Amino acid sequence: PDMLASVGVGYAGIAAATLLEPLAVKIAAGLVAALALYRALMFIHELTHIHKKSLPGFRLGWNLLVGIPLLTPSFMYEGVHTLHHKRTQYGTIEDPEYLPLALMKPWTLPVFVLVALLAPIALLIRSAILVPLGAVVPPLRRYVWERFSALSINPEFRRRPPEGELKPRVFWQETGVFIWSWVLIGSVLVLGWAPLLTALAILSLTALLNQLRTLVAHLWENEGEAMTVTAQFLDSVNVPPPGRIAEIWAPVGLRYHALHHLMPSMPYHDLPEAHRRLHSELGGESTYQGANHPGMWSLVGRIARSTMTAGRRS
Repeated sequence: PDMLASVGVGYAGIAAATLLEPLAVKIAAGLVAALALYRALMFIHELTHIHKKSLPGFRLGWNLLVGIPLLTPSFMYEGVHTLHHKRTQYGTIEDPEYLPLALMKPWTLPVFVLVALLAPIALLIRSAILVPLGAVVPPLRRYVWERFSALSINPEFRRRPPEGELKPRVFWQETGVFIWSWVLIGSVLVLGWAPLLTALAILSLTALLNQLRTLVAHLWENEGEAMTVTAQFLDSVNVPPPGRIAEIWAPVGLRYHALHHLMPSMPYHDLPEAHRRLHSELGGESTYQGANHPGMWSLVGRIARSTMTAGRRS
Protein backbone atom coordinates (compact mmCIF):
# COMPACT_ATOMS: atom_id res chain seq x y z
CA PRO A 1 0.00 0.00 0.00
CA ASP A 2 2.86 2.41 0.78
CA MET A 3 4.45 2.04 -2.63
CA LEU A 4 1.12 2.02 -4.49
CA ALA A 5 0.01 5.20 -2.75
CA SER A 6 3.29 6.90 -3.65
CA VAL A 7 2.93 5.84 -7.29
CA GLY A 8 -0.67 7.04 -7.46
CA VAL A 9 0.09 10.43 -5.94
CA GLY A 10 3.18 10.83 -8.13
CA TYR A 11 1.46 10.19 -11.44
CA ALA A 12 -1.57 12.24 -10.42
CA GLY A 13 0.82 15.07 -9.61
CA ILE A 14 2.40 14.89 -13.06
CA ALA A 15 -1.06 15.01 -14.65
CA ALA A 16 -2.07 17.97 -12.49
CA ALA A 17 1.16 19.84 -13.23
CA THR A 18 0.54 19.32 -16.94
CA LEU A 19 -3.17 20.13 -17.10
CA LEU A 20 -3.99 22.62 -14.36
CA GLU A 21 -3.60 26.38 -14.15
CA PRO A 22 -2.29 28.76 -12.82
CA LEU A 23 1.49 28.45 -12.59
CA ALA A 24 1.45 28.27 -8.77
CA VAL A 25 -0.80 25.20 -8.94
CA LYS A 26 1.51 23.61 -11.51
CA ILE A 27 4.53 24.18 -9.27
CA ALA A 28 2.77 22.80 -6.19
CA ALA A 29 1.57 19.72 -8.09
CA GLY A 30 5.07 19.21 -9.48
CA LEU A 31 6.64 19.34 -6.02
CA VAL A 32 4.13 16.80 -4.68
CA ALA A 33 4.77 14.55 -7.69
CA ALA A 34 8.56 14.77 -7.28
CA LEU A 35 8.38 13.81 -3.60
CA ALA A 36 5.90 10.98 -4.17
CA LEU A 37 7.85 9.48 -7.07
CA TYR A 38 11.05 9.84 -5.08
CA ARG A 39 9.52 7.71 -2.34
CA ALA A 40 8.26 5.19 -4.90
CA LEU A 41 11.71 4.96 -6.50
CA MET A 42 13.40 4.37 -3.15
CA PHE A 43 11.64 1.02 -2.89
CA ILE A 44 14.31 -0.20 -5.30
CA HIS A 45 16.57 -0.26 -2.24
CA GLU A 46 14.14 -2.47 -0.35
CA LEU A 47 13.67 -4.68 -3.40
CA THR A 48 17.42 -5.26 -3.65
CA HIS A 49 17.70 -6.55 -0.08
CA ILE A 50 14.61 -8.76 0.23
CA HIS A 51 14.99 -12.51 -0.16
CA LYS A 52 14.07 -13.63 -3.66
CA LYS A 53 11.18 -15.74 -2.30
CA SER A 54 9.81 -12.97 -0.10
CA LEU A 55 6.98 -10.75 -1.38
CA PRO A 56 6.30 -12.68 -4.62
CA GLY A 57 5.39 -10.34 -7.43
CA PHE A 58 6.86 -7.26 -5.77
CA ARG A 59 9.81 -6.98 -8.15
CA LEU A 60 7.56 -7.38 -11.20
CA GLY A 61 5.01 -4.92 -9.85
CA TRP A 62 7.63 -2.33 -8.94
CA ASN A 63 9.23 -2.54 -12.37
CA LEU A 64 5.91 -2.25 -14.21
CA LEU A 65 4.67 0.66 -12.11
CA VAL A 66 7.90 2.51 -11.32
CA GLY A 67 11.12 1.13 -12.76
CA ILE A 68 10.19 0.96 -16.44
CA PRO A 69 7.97 4.09 -16.57
CA LEU A 70 10.77 6.10 -14.92
CA LEU A 71 13.45 4.38 -17.05
CA THR A 72 15.17 3.06 -13.92
CA PRO A 73 14.57 -0.72 -13.93
CA SER A 74 15.64 -2.74 -10.93
CA PHE A 75 18.58 -4.43 -12.69
CA MET A 76 20.40 -1.10 -12.47
CA TYR A 77 20.59 -1.59 -8.69
CA GLU A 78 20.42 -5.36 -8.23
CA GLY A 79 23.85 -6.93 -8.10
CA VAL A 80 25.39 -3.47 -7.71
CA HIS A 81 24.18 -2.21 -4.35
CA THR A 82 25.14 -5.45 -2.63
CA LEU A 83 28.79 -4.75 -3.54
CA HIS A 84 28.54 -1.60 -1.42
CA HIS A 85 27.66 -3.82 1.54
CA LYS A 86 30.58 -6.22 1.15
CA ARG A 87 32.78 -5.86 4.22
CA THR A 88 36.00 -6.00 2.20
CA GLN A 89 34.85 -3.62 -0.56
CA TYR A 90 33.05 -0.80 1.25
CA GLY A 91 34.85 2.49 0.70
CA THR A 92 37.42 1.03 -1.68
CA ILE A 93 37.91 1.51 -5.42
CA GLU A 94 35.75 -1.60 -5.92
CA ASP A 95 32.74 0.00 -4.21
CA PRO A 96 30.36 1.32 -6.91
CA GLU A 97 28.61 3.61 -4.42
CA TYR A 98 31.54 5.32 -2.75
CA LEU A 99 33.67 8.38 -3.47
CA PRO A 100 35.91 10.15 -0.93
CA LEU A 101 33.83 13.29 -1.37
CA ALA A 102 34.95 14.79 1.94
CA LEU A 103 38.56 14.62 0.76
CA MET A 104 38.03 16.07 -2.71
CA LYS A 105 38.08 19.67 -3.97
CA PRO A 106 35.28 21.95 -2.67
CA TRP A 107 33.86 22.48 -6.18
CA THR A 108 33.18 18.75 -6.54
CA LEU A 109 30.24 18.88 -4.10
CA PRO A 110 27.96 21.21 -6.11
CA VAL A 111 28.93 19.40 -9.31
CA PHE A 112 28.14 16.04 -7.70
CA VAL A 113 24.67 17.27 -6.71
CA LEU A 114 23.70 19.34 -9.75
CA VAL A 115 24.72 16.76 -12.36
CA ALA A 116 21.74 14.72 -11.15
CA LEU A 117 19.45 17.19 -12.91
CA LEU A 118 20.57 15.64 -16.20
CA ALA A 119 19.68 12.08 -15.14
CA PRO A 120 16.21 11.88 -16.80
CA ILE A 121 17.59 13.04 -20.17
CA ALA A 122 20.53 10.65 -19.86
CA LEU A 123 18.21 7.73 -19.06
CA LEU A 124 16.00 8.60 -22.02
CA ILE A 125 19.00 8.63 -24.37
CA ARG A 126 20.27 5.38 -22.90
CA SER A 127 16.92 3.60 -23.27
CA ALA A 128 15.88 4.96 -26.67
CA ILE A 129 19.23 5.04 -28.49
CA LEU A 130 22.06 3.20 -26.75
CA VAL A 131 20.09 0.06 -25.86
CA PRO A 132 18.88 -0.70 -29.42
CA LEU A 133 22.23 0.25 -30.95
CA GLY A 134 23.96 -2.03 -28.47
CA ALA A 135 21.76 -4.91 -29.59
CA VAL A 136 23.40 -4.77 -33.04
CA VAL A 137 26.85 -3.44 -32.08
CA PRO A 138 28.32 -5.78 -29.43
CA PRO A 139 31.27 -3.53 -28.45
CA LEU A 140 28.84 -0.68 -27.77
CA ARG A 141 26.60 -3.03 -25.80
CA ARG A 142 29.56 -4.06 -23.65
CA TYR A 143 30.59 -0.42 -23.13
CA VAL A 144 27.07 0.67 -22.16
CA TRP A 145 26.67 -2.26 -19.80
CA GLU A 146 29.99 -1.70 -18.04
CA ARG A 147 29.63 2.08 -17.61
CA PHE A 148 25.97 3.11 -17.92
CA SER A 149 23.90 0.25 -16.51
CA ALA A 150 24.31 0.77 -12.79
CA LEU A 151 23.12 3.33 -10.28
CA SER A 152 26.65 4.03 -9.12
CA ILE A 153 28.66 7.14 -8.31
CA ASN A 154 32.17 5.71 -8.65
CA PRO A 155 33.41 6.60 -12.18
CA GLU A 156 36.02 3.83 -11.97
CA PHE A 157 33.40 1.11 -11.48
CA ARG A 158 32.98 -1.35 -14.36
CA ARG A 159 30.02 -3.67 -14.16
CA ARG A 160 30.49 -7.36 -14.91
CA PRO A 161 28.19 -9.15 -17.40
CA PRO A 162 24.87 -10.33 -15.93
CA GLU A 163 24.68 -13.94 -14.81
CA GLY A 164 22.12 -16.41 -13.52
CA GLU A 165 18.65 -15.11 -12.70
CA LEU A 166 19.67 -11.53 -13.46
CA LYS A 167 20.29 -12.22 -17.15
CA PRO A 168 16.64 -12.79 -18.23
CA ARG A 169 15.53 -9.91 -15.98
CA VAL A 170 17.90 -7.59 -17.79
CA PHE A 171 16.48 -8.66 -21.15
CA TRP A 172 12.82 -8.01 -20.36
CA GLN A 173 13.52 -4.85 -18.39
CA GLU A 174 15.74 -3.44 -21.17
CA THR A 175 13.02 -4.32 -23.68
CA GLY A 176 10.48 -2.54 -21.50
CA VAL A 177 12.43 0.70 -21.15
CA PHE A 178 13.25 0.71 -24.87
CA ILE A 179 9.57 0.45 -25.84
CA TRP A 180 8.47 2.95 -23.19
CA SER A 181 11.15 5.48 -24.12
CA TRP A 182 9.84 5.58 -27.68
CA VAL A 183 6.27 5.85 -26.44
CA LEU A 184 7.40 8.95 -24.53
CA ILE A 185 9.16 10.40 -27.55
CA GLY A 186 6.23 9.58 -29.81
CA SER A 187 3.81 11.22 -27.40
CA VAL A 188 5.17 14.59 -28.52
CA LEU A 189 3.47 14.07 -31.90
CA VAL A 190 0.09 13.58 -30.23
CA LEU A 191 0.22 15.62 -27.03
CA GLY A 192 2.86 18.20 -27.80
CA TRP A 193 6.00 18.91 -25.78
CA ALA A 194 4.38 20.11 -22.55
CA PRO A 195 3.58 16.72 -20.94
CA LEU A 196 7.03 15.23 -21.65
CA LEU A 197 8.95 18.33 -20.58
CA THR A 198 6.85 18.64 -17.42
CA ALA A 199 7.53 15.01 -16.52
CA LEU A 200 11.26 15.39 -17.21
CA ALA A 201 11.42 18.51 -15.03
CA ILE A 202 9.67 16.72 -12.17
CA LEU A 203 11.97 13.72 -12.47
CA SER A 204 14.99 16.03 -12.52
CA LEU A 205 13.85 17.38 -9.17
CA THR A 206 13.41 13.81 -7.91
CA ALA A 207 16.94 12.95 -9.04
CA LEU A 208 18.31 16.09 -7.37
CA LEU A 209 16.67 15.16 -4.08
CA ASN A 210 18.08 11.65 -4.28
CA GLN A 211 21.56 13.02 -4.96
CA LEU A 212 21.31 15.30 -1.92
CA ARG A 213 20.33 12.29 0.17
CA THR A 214 23.25 10.34 -1.27
CA LEU A 215 25.59 13.20 -0.37
CA VAL A 216 24.69 12.86 3.31
CA ALA A 217 24.25 9.07 3.48
CA HIS A 218 27.92 8.74 4.45
CA LEU A 219 30.69 10.98 5.69
CA TRP A 220 32.89 9.96 2.73
CA GLU A 221 36.11 10.23 4.73
CA ASN A 222 37.84 7.06 3.56
CA GLU A 223 40.73 7.33 1.09
CA GLY A 224 40.25 3.88 -0.45
CA GLU A 225 41.72 1.40 2.00
CA ALA A 226 39.68 -1.45 3.50
CA MET A 227 37.82 -0.45 6.67
CA THR A 228 36.80 -2.25 9.84
CA VAL A 229 33.10 -2.89 10.40
CA THR A 230 33.07 -0.23 13.11
CA ALA A 231 34.73 2.31 10.81
CA GLN A 232 32.21 1.52 8.07
CA PHE A 233 29.38 2.06 10.53
CA LEU A 234 30.75 5.39 11.76
CA ASP A 235 31.30 6.53 8.18
CA SER A 236 27.57 5.93 7.61
CA VAL A 237 24.75 8.15 8.81
CA ASN A 238 21.57 7.89 10.88
CA VAL A 239 19.28 10.92 11.10
CA PRO A 240 16.86 9.73 13.80
CA PRO A 241 13.94 11.53 15.48
CA PRO A 242 12.91 13.90 16.97
CA GLY A 243 13.26 15.68 13.63
CA ARG A 244 10.59 14.65 11.13
CA ILE A 245 11.78 16.26 7.92
CA ALA A 246 14.25 13.41 7.34
CA GLU A 247 11.29 11.13 6.66
CA ILE A 248 10.71 13.18 3.50
CA TRP A 249 14.25 13.40 2.12
CA ALA A 250 15.35 9.95 3.39
CA PRO A 251 12.19 7.82 3.06
CA VAL A 252 11.68 4.07 3.23
CA GLY A 253 14.03 3.65 6.19
CA LEU A 254 16.95 5.50 4.61
CA ARG A 255 17.17 7.92 7.53
CA TYR A 256 18.62 4.92 9.41
CA HIS A 257 21.33 4.27 6.85
CA ALA A 258 24.08 3.44 9.35
CA LEU A 259 21.81 0.97 11.12
CA HIS A 260 20.92 -0.50 7.74
CA HIS A 261 24.62 -1.18 7.15
CA LEU A 262 24.65 -3.22 10.35
CA MET A 263 21.42 -5.06 9.50
CA PRO A 264 20.96 -4.90 5.71
CA SER A 265 18.22 -7.53 5.60
CA MET A 266 15.95 -5.78 8.11
CA PRO A 267 12.76 -4.42 6.47
CA TYR A 268 12.51 -0.64 6.40
CA HIS A 269 9.43 -0.55 8.62
CA ASP A 270 11.33 -2.33 11.43
CA LEU A 271 14.30 0.06 11.49
CA PRO A 272 12.70 2.78 13.68
CA GLU A 273 11.95 0.31 16.48
CA ALA A 274 15.38 -1.32 16.15
CA HIS A 275 16.99 2.10 16.47
CA ARG A 276 14.86 2.99 19.48
CA ARG A 277 15.85 -0.20 21.29
CA LEU A 278 19.55 0.11 20.49
CA HIS A 279 19.62 3.75 21.54
CA SER A 280 17.79 2.91 24.76
CA GLU A 281 19.97 -0.06 25.67
CA LEU A 282 23.37 1.33 24.64
CA GLY A 283 22.93 4.90 25.83
CA GLY A 284 24.09 8.22 24.49
CA GLU A 285 27.83 7.63 25.00
CA SER A 286 28.05 4.42 22.98
CA THR A 287 29.76 3.89 19.63
CA TYR A 288 26.28 3.54 18.15
CA GLN A 289 25.55 7.16 19.03
CA GLY A 290 28.53 8.23 16.92
CA ALA A 291 26.61 7.51 13.70
CA ASN A 292 23.60 9.65 14.69
CA HIS A 293 23.39 13.16 13.23
CA PRO A 294 20.81 15.96 13.60
CA GLY A 295 19.96 16.66 9.97
CA MET A 296 20.88 17.13 6.33
CA TRP A 297 22.34 20.63 6.49
CA SER A 298 24.66 19.92 9.40
CA LEU A 299 26.01 16.99 7.39
CA VAL A 300 26.40 19.08 4.23
CA GLY A 301 28.29 21.65 6.30
CA ARG A 302 30.58 19.01 7.79
CA ILE A 303 31.43 17.51 4.40
CA ALA A 304 31.93 20.96 2.84
CA ARG A 305 34.29 22.01 5.66
CA SER A 306 36.19 18.77 5.21
CA THR A 307 36.73 19.48 1.50
CA MET A 308 38.14 22.89 2.36
CA THR A 309 40.54 21.38 4.88
CA ALA A 310 41.55 18.69 2.40
CA GLY A 311 42.13 21.37 -0.23
CA ARG A 312 44.51 23.26 2.07
CA ARG A 313 46.38 20.06 2.87
CA SER A 314 46.87 19.27 -0.81
